[in-house]
Amino acid sequence: MHVRCWLQAALIVRLLATDLTAATTELTIIPASPSAAALRIGATDLDRLGADLERAGLTLPPRIVVTLIEEADPRARGVPEWIVGLALEPDEIVIFPGRILSYPYDSIESVFRHELAHLALSARAGGQPMPRWFHEGLAVSVDAGWGVTGRLRLLLEMTGSPGTADLARLFDSDTQAASALAYGLSTALVADVQRRHGRGALGAIAARMADGVPFARAFQLETDVTPDEAASRAWAGYRHWTMWVSVATSEAAVWGFILAIALVAFIARARRRARRRQQWDDAEAVDGQWD
Repeated sequence: MHVRCWLQAALIVRLLATDLTAATTELTIIPASPSAAALRIGATDLDRLGADLERAGLTLPPRIVVTLIEEADPRARGVPEWIVGLALEPDEIVIFPGRILSYPYDSIESVFRHELAHLALSARAGGQPMPRWFHEGLAVSVDAGWGVTGRLRLLLEMTGSPGTADLARLFDSDTQAASALAYGLSTALVADVQRRHGRGALGAIAARMADGVPFARAFQLETDVTPDEAASRAWAGYRHWTMWVSVATSEAAVWGFILAIALVAFIARARRRARRRQQWDDAEAVDGQWD
């Protein structure tokens, strides 16, 4: 009897907690028509997304308004075509569903998670300005993390040892290639900071900013290095591999690779001919015995 009462009480507590969690975040999608994009965003697991944000030291906003804009809409004309989503403080996200499938996004859910991370980071910092590389790197880490594909892309595209000012210039460029490189560098830098200081370090930096501490100082207080020192430290491993990638993709290396393939093919063909000749000789020897 006591066990059953305890189980019932535990179930009631869980249900109340679930209702409270669901009520803390109000998701509104505009337009409200049941389009495929609206349905997919509406099906997002906000509890899981809230847990991902929490690991980064952030919290899910209490209200989220998602506005979907198609390419035929006049509001889309003044926005560069490689921009697929925008986070408008304090609680609005704009998504262009027709532009998805460009790096660093792979689905409309990915864009939603990415832009929501921007809103959460801005809220954590109390609306204080911070570098775009910090914003974008954190948003990618919450959305998809730093995987093998991103690392390979960065190895192929990275040259030199860019500082944080170089990242700002890449983001300000009008080309999609520069923007993609800026995303890759920012994600690698943020991933290195998280690896060294924990995933919650980024939220802690933003919290210091909400208390009035400038970004560079808040960053140094949490990591013991300046942003440029952190960038140099993050690129160290990539510079080593970039050198080998450059050597491997040089014109001489390409021709050497082609010659090596030709040599292997020649040797294989010669061996096949030798085996065939031996088979013929063996066959002739057998025929001679029957004669």
